[in-house]
Amino acid sequence: MSITSDQASRLHQLRQPTFAELYLPKLVTVWREGYGLAGFRADVFAGLTVAIVALPLSMAIAIASGVTPDRGLYTAVAGGFIASLLGGSRFQIGGPAGAFIVLVAATAERHGVDGVILATMMAGLFLIAAGLLRVGTYIKFIPYPVTVGFTAGIAVIIFASQLRDLGGVTLAGREPSEFVPKLVALAGGLDTINPSAVAVAIVSIAIIAGLRRWRPSWPGILIAVVIAAVASSVLSLPVETIGSRFGGIPRELPSPALPAFSLEKARAVLPDAIAFALLAAIESLLSAVVADGMTGRRHRSNCELVAQGAANVGSALFGGICVTGLIARTATNIRAGAHGPMAGMLHSVFLLLFMLIAAPLASYIPLAALASVLVVVAWTMAEKQEFATLLRSSWGDAVVLLATFLLTIFRDLTEGILVGFALGAVLFIHRMAEMTGIEERTPLVVADRPDDGNGDRVPYDSALALDPDVLVYRITGAFFFGAASAIGGVLDGVADRRKAFVVDFAAVPFLDSTAANVLGRVAAKAHRQGIRLFITGASPAVRRALLTHGVTPPRARYRQSLERAIADIKGRAADEAAAS
Repeated sequence: MSITSDQASRLHQLRQPTFAELYLPKLVTVWREGYGLAGFRADVFAGLTVAIVALPLSMAIAIASGVTPDRGLYTAVAGGFIASLLGGSRFQIGGPAGAFIVLVAATAERHGVDGVILATMMAGLFLIAAGLLRVGTYIKFIPYPVTVGFTAGIAVIIFASQLRDLGGVTLAGREPSEFVPKLVALAGGLDTINPSAVAVAIVSIAIIAGLRRWRPSWPGILIAVVIAAVASSVLSLPVETIGSRFGGIPRELPSPALPAFSLEKARAVLPDAIAFALLAAIESLLSAVVADGMTGRRHRSNCELVAQGAANVGSALFGGICVTGLIARTATNIRAGAHGPMAGMLHSVFLLLFMLIAAPLASYIPLAALASVLVVVAWTMAEKQEFATLLRSSWGDAVVLLATFLLTIFRDLTEGILVGFALGAVLFIHRMAEMTGIEERTPLVVADRPDDGNGDRVPYDSALALDPDVLVYRITGAFFFGAASAIGGVLDGVADRRKAFVVDFAAVPFLDSTAANVLGRVAAKAHRQGIRLFITGASPAVRRALLTHGVTPPRARYRQSLERAIADIKGRAADEAAAS
């Protein structure tokens, strides 16, 4: 059976969905499926688990962003609740993200906290507009090296931003926000390092890393922070705490209020609001894709953008900072057994209860312990293996990756993304020209041919088309980042109810790292579900790219021809039938 992407789309979309169907929150979908006591019990446990992780993280991210820790909690409570209530992803957890630290800190330095809140609300309105205009469909086209590059760059910046609190360094003036001046200023304060703060940081990192390895189900971050706070208080360690720097955190949410607004102020923070919206869209949709890969479900990207926009507006009303989907906390939610969006809403409710009950105790938390939490977060989000893989894959991917990475660190996150995307497009054009020149046998665009043309057509086999267990999918032409999302979605869908399926690359002159990464995710999902995946007709260059990105046995089996793959599938099916 040969299916084009258009045909496969029609197979799953017999009619055009209505506006209401496209923007219906997943919460309603879950209720329609039948939401009972068992589902609610699972969501309560998952929500509590995520709240325990989010409590110290939200405060740490807020402090690193140049605002008070309570604003991180407001963000997770108000923004997180709305993101799950209206979201187009079943498992997404919203809240303050480490990726925003650089942008929020720079905005706070230029325009103050009022400017951050106004930019957050404007970003929310931009996200709502983007979702209603269905821009979410196109955000998926960002090349894979760009996403890895800016994520790794953000990780480096987060690490640098925590060096002061890790060492208890005292600076004569304000800590610069730019990367190089920051390092220069910190180097000048090395003689003020506080040994007690260093000890607290080392022990906190060791506890988190040790529990992740030997007791991964335990809330390592919270345990490390609690132990650090108790030890610092009992031993009277001379370290800076939340109480000594910020005076503690409030025990309630503030009343909702519109941020201070003026036309001049709005114009001043407009570039920051656009950057907030762009990063929130990218981060939330990446997180939703990760959740899809872990669960086999499918999110609605434009509905998710609208929800994230509403969450940012809600966060701003309560004095919070930027909200986005969070990959680590979403993954924690899934692993904790969440059933639906109620888990995300309950995580916000539990955070609010923690504020009401434990706010006075937060004053004893050492800033070195919270800095340790963010160092671990930065190490986790750096995507070190993917970074190394892209450096090895091709010179073009390495250039895009390094340009995005270095610009993110030394210039600006938005500039890094835009330049990386432009370089990815130029690289694609170059590869097209190169393939046109050297690959005469496989044209990039297949011309029409008469049915009796070269005698290379085989008779149509209707039995294969009706086979309930095997599906063959042929990709024709260049498989690159612009088509990767659409084809990946089709492969995810068409393979769900098959025992084996074949992806034929005979007519693919090349594929880029984004496409190879999509096939890697499809192969991993098929392997988890016990579905046999066969790759046929791949040229040596295409095969090398697929192997580099994890499309390896036993996740996928490579065959020279489509006929050989089908024969292997049928032969095994026959053996299994005979054995039964």
